[in-house]
Amino acid sequence: MSNLTLKQEKFVQELIKGKSQREAYRIAYPKSLKWADNTIDSRASKLFNSYKVITRYNELRDRLVKEAEDECIVSAKEVLLELKKIGFADIKNFLTFRTEKVSTGEDPETGEPLNEYTQIIELFDSDEVDGSVIQEVSLNAKGTFTFKLYDKLKALDKIGQHLGMFKELKEITGKDGGPIEVNNKPDLSKLSTEELMILDQLLAKAEGSND
Repeated sequence: MSNLTLKQEKFVQELIKGKSQREAYRIAYPKSLKWADNTIDSRASKLFNSYKVITRYNELRDRLVKEAEDECIVSAKEVLLELKKIGFADIKNFLTFRTEKVSTGEDPETGEPLNEYTQIIELFDSDEVDGSVIQEVSLNAKGTFTFKLYDKLKALDKIGQHLGMFKELKEITGKDGGPIEVNNKPDLSKLSTEELMILDQLLAKAEGSND
Protein backbone atom coordinates (compact mmCIF):
# COMPACT_ATOMS: atom_id res chain seq x y z
CA MET A 1 0.00 0.00 0.00
CA SER A 2 1.40 3.40 -0.99
CA ASN A 3 2.18 5.83 1.84
CA LEU A 4 2.20 8.84 -0.49
CA THR A 5 -0.25 11.70 -0.36
CA LEU A 6 -3.04 11.66 -2.94
CA LYS A 7 -1.25 14.28 -5.03
CA GLN A 8 2.08 12.46 -4.88
CA GLU A 9 0.35 9.21 -5.92
CA LYS A 10 -1.36 11.04 -8.79
CA PHE A 11 2.01 12.42 -9.89
CA VAL A 12 3.52 8.93 -9.98
CA GLN A 13 0.56 7.41 -11.80
CA GLU A 14 0.67 10.07 -14.50
CA LEU A 15 4.37 9.36 -15.00
CA ILE A 16 3.58 5.66 -15.41
CA LYS A 17 1.01 6.60 -18.06
CA GLY A 18 3.80 8.23 -20.04
CA LYS A 19 3.47 11.85 -19.04
CA SER A 20 6.58 13.99 -18.61
CA GLN A 21 7.49 15.20 -15.12
CA ARG A 22 6.21 18.68 -15.97
CA GLU A 23 2.88 17.35 -17.29
CA ALA A 24 2.43 14.95 -14.38
CA TYR A 25 3.14 17.70 -11.85
CA ARG A 26 0.62 20.08 -13.39
CA ILE A 27 -2.06 17.36 -13.34
CA ALA A 28 -1.31 16.35 -9.75
CA TYR A 29 -0.97 19.94 -8.52
CA PRO A 30 -3.51 22.05 -10.46
CA LYS A 31 -2.38 25.27 -8.73
CA SER A 32 0.92 24.96 -10.60
CA LEU A 33 -0.80 25.62 -13.95
CA LYS A 34 0.03 29.33 -13.59
CA TRP A 35 3.67 28.73 -12.70
CA ALA A 36 6.60 29.11 -15.07
CA ASP A 37 7.92 25.96 -16.71
CA ASN A 38 11.33 26.17 -15.02
CA THR A 39 9.69 26.43 -11.61
CA ILE A 40 7.54 23.35 -12.29
CA ASP A 41 10.51 21.44 -13.68
CA SER A 42 12.51 22.15 -10.53
CA ARG A 43 9.65 21.14 -8.21
CA ALA A 44 8.83 18.04 -10.28
CA SER A 45 12.45 16.86 -10.35
CA LYS A 46 12.81 17.32 -6.61
CA LEU A 47 9.56 15.46 -5.99
CA PHE A 48 10.45 12.61 -8.31
CA ASN A 49 13.86 12.06 -6.69
CA SER A 50 12.44 11.94 -3.18
CA TYR A 51 12.78 8.47 -1.68
CA LYS A 52 9.09 7.69 -1.26
CA VAL A 53 8.10 8.86 -4.74
CA ILE A 54 10.88 7.16 -6.68
CA THR A 55 10.35 3.96 -4.70
CA ARG A 56 6.65 4.00 -5.59
CA TYR A 57 7.47 4.79 -9.23
CA ASN A 58 9.87 1.84 -9.48
CA GLU A 59 7.28 -0.41 -7.86
CA LEU A 60 4.60 0.48 -10.42
CA ARG A 61 7.07 0.39 -13.32
CA ASP A 62 8.31 -3.08 -12.36
CA ARG A 63 4.72 -4.29 -12.04
CA LEU A 64 3.93 -2.85 -15.46
CA VAL A 65 6.95 -4.58 -17.01
CA LYS A 66 5.96 -7.88 -15.37
CA GLU A 67 2.41 -7.60 -16.68
CA ALA A 68 3.71 -6.81 -20.16
CA GLU A 69 6.02 -9.84 -20.03
CA ASP A 70 3.17 -12.05 -18.82
CA GLU A 71 0.96 -10.77 -21.63
CA CYS A 72 3.66 -11.55 -24.19
CA ILE A 73 4.04 -15.06 -22.79
CA VAL A 74 0.29 -15.63 -22.85
CA SER A 75 0.04 -14.29 -26.40
CA ALA A 76 2.86 -16.55 -27.59
CA LYS A 77 1.26 -19.52 -25.84
CA GLU A 78 -2.10 -18.76 -27.43
CA VAL A 79 -0.51 -18.61 -30.90
CA LEU A 80 1.26 -21.93 -30.32
CA LEU A 81 -1.96 -23.54 -29.11
CA GLU A 82 -3.78 -22.38 -32.26
CA LEU A 83 -0.94 -23.67 -34.45
CA LYS A 84 -1.01 -26.95 -32.53
CA LYS A 85 -4.73 -27.37 -33.21
CA ILE A 86 -4.14 -26.85 -36.93
CA GLY A 87 -1.00 -28.99 -37.07
CA PHE A 88 -2.61 -31.98 -35.35
CA ALA A 89 -6.15 -31.65 -36.70
CA ASP A 90 -7.65 -34.88 -38.08
CA ILE A 91 -10.22 -34.54 -40.84
CA LYS A 92 -12.10 -37.48 -39.34
CA ASN A 93 -12.97 -35.22 -36.42
CA PHE A 94 -15.12 -33.18 -38.80
CA LEU A 95 -16.67 -35.62 -41.25
CA THR A 96 -17.00 -39.27 -42.24
CA PHE A 97 -16.48 -40.60 -45.73
CA ARG A 98 -17.00 -44.04 -47.24
CA THR A 99 -17.72 -45.86 -50.46
CA GLU A 100 -21.14 -47.48 -50.46
CA LYS A 101 -23.00 -49.74 -52.90
CA VAL A 102 -26.45 -48.37 -53.73
CA SER A 103 -29.25 -49.74 -55.85
CA THR A 104 -30.10 -47.83 -59.02
CA GLY A 105 -33.02 -49.99 -60.17
CA GLU A 106 -33.41 -53.21 -62.15
CA ASP A 107 -32.17 -54.47 -65.48
CA PRO A 108 -35.20 -54.17 -67.80
CA GLU A 109 -34.35 -57.42 -69.56
CA THR A 110 -33.25 -59.71 -66.76
CA GLY A 111 -34.85 -58.07 -63.76
CA GLU A 112 -31.54 -58.24 -61.98
CA PRO A 113 -30.89 -55.41 -59.55
CA LEU A 114 -28.53 -52.72 -60.78
CA ASN A 115 -25.99 -51.30 -58.34
CA GLU A 116 -23.26 -48.72 -58.40
CA TYR A 117 -20.69 -47.48 -55.94
CA THR A 118 -20.88 -43.92 -54.71
CA GLN A 119 -19.00 -41.74 -52.26
CA ILE A 120 -20.90 -40.88 -49.09
CA ILE A 121 -19.69 -37.87 -47.10
CA GLU A 122 -21.39 -36.87 -43.87
CA LEU A 123 -20.45 -33.71 -41.98
CA PHE A 124 -20.75 -33.37 -38.25
CA ASP A 125 -22.91 -30.49 -37.04
CA SER A 126 -21.05 -27.18 -36.80
CA ASP A 127 -21.68 -26.92 -33.06
CA GLU A 128 -19.90 -30.25 -32.55
CA VAL A 129 -16.57 -29.35 -34.18
CA ASP A 130 -13.79 -26.78 -33.78
CA GLY A 131 -14.38 -24.37 -36.64
CA SER A 132 -11.15 -22.46 -36.00
CA VAL A 133 -9.13 -25.04 -37.96
CA ILE A 134 -11.49 -25.18 -40.94
CA GLN A 135 -10.46 -23.02 -43.88
CA GLU A 136 -13.32 -23.74 -46.29
CA VAL A 137 -16.66 -25.52 -46.53
CA SER A 138 -18.53 -24.98 -49.78
CA LEU A 139 -20.90 -26.51 -52.29
CA ASN A 140 -20.91 -24.93 -55.73
CA ALA A 141 -23.68 -24.79 -58.32
CA LYS A 142 -22.47 -28.02 -59.93
CA GLY A 143 -22.78 -29.89 -56.65
CA THR A 144 -19.04 -30.11 -56.03
CA PHE A 145 -18.40 -30.27 -52.31
CA THR A 146 -15.21 -28.74 -50.88
CA PHE A 147 -13.96 -29.14 -47.33
CA LYS A 148 -10.51 -27.87 -46.44
CA LEU A 149 -8.54 -27.55 -43.21
CA TYR A 150 -5.78 -25.00 -42.77
CA ASP A 151 -2.30 -26.07 -43.91
CA LYS A 152 -1.04 -28.66 -41.41
CA LEU A 153 2.54 -28.70 -42.69
CA LYS A 154 2.85 -24.92 -42.50
CA ALA A 155 1.55 -24.93 -38.94
CA LEU A 156 3.93 -27.72 -37.90
CA ASP A 157 6.82 -25.92 -39.59
CA LYS A 158 6.09 -22.74 -37.62
CA ILE A 159 5.94 -24.74 -34.38
CA GLY A 160 9.22 -26.44 -35.21
CA GLN A 161 10.90 -23.12 -35.98
CA HIS A 162 9.69 -21.64 -32.69
CA LEU A 163 11.04 -24.65 -30.77
CA GLY A 164 14.36 -24.49 -32.65
CA MET A 165 13.92 -27.97 -34.08
CA PHE A 166 15.23 -27.12 -37.55
CA LYS A 167 18.86 -26.18 -38.06
CA GLU A 168 19.84 -24.64 -41.37
CA LEU A 169 22.93 -26.32 -42.80
CA LYS A 170 25.25 -24.27 -44.95
CA GLU A 171 27.52 -26.01 -47.43
CA ILE A 172 30.89 -24.51 -48.25
CA THR A 173 32.57 -25.45 -51.51
CA GLY A 174 35.82 -24.53 -53.15
CA LYS A 175 36.46 -22.86 -56.49
CA ASP A 176 33.81 -23.52 -59.17
CA GLY A 177 31.80 -25.63 -56.75
CA GLY A 178 34.61 -28.10 -56.18
CA PRO A 179 35.98 -29.35 -52.88
CA ILE A 180 37.95 -27.09 -50.60
CA GLU A 181 41.67 -27.39 -51.17
CA VAL A 182 42.85 -28.29 -47.68
CA ASN A 183 46.51 -28.15 -48.73
CA ASN A 184 46.24 -24.51 -49.75
CA LYS A 185 46.02 -21.66 -47.29
CA PRO A 186 42.67 -19.89 -47.76
CA ASP A 187 42.11 -16.31 -46.66
CA LEU A 188 40.41 -17.09 -43.35
CA SER A 189 39.74 -13.43 -42.69
CA LYS A 190 36.98 -13.53 -45.31
CA LEU A 191 35.14 -16.43 -43.69
CA SER A 192 32.38 -16.00 -41.14
CA THR A 193 32.47 -17.70 -37.73
CA GLU A 194 29.98 -20.30 -38.97
CA GLU A 195 32.07 -21.00 -42.08
CA LEU A 196 35.22 -21.33 -39.98
CA MET A 197 33.51 -23.91 -37.77
CA ILE A 198 32.40 -25.94 -40.81
CA LEU A 199 35.89 -25.68 -42.33
CA ASP A 200 37.39 -26.92 -39.07
CA GLN A 201 35.05 -29.96 -39.15
CA LEU A 202 35.99 -30.72 -42.76
CA LEU A 203 39.68 -30.50 -41.95
CA ALA A 204 39.21 -32.82 -38.97
CA LYS A 205 37.45 -35.36 -41.19
CA ALA A 206 40.19 -35.09 -43.82
CA GLU A 207 42.88 -35.70 -41.24
CA GLY A 208 40.94 -38.64 -39.83
CA SER A 209 40.64 -40.30 -43.23
CA ASN A 210 44.45 -40.11 -43.66
CA ASP A 211 45.17 -41.97 -40.42
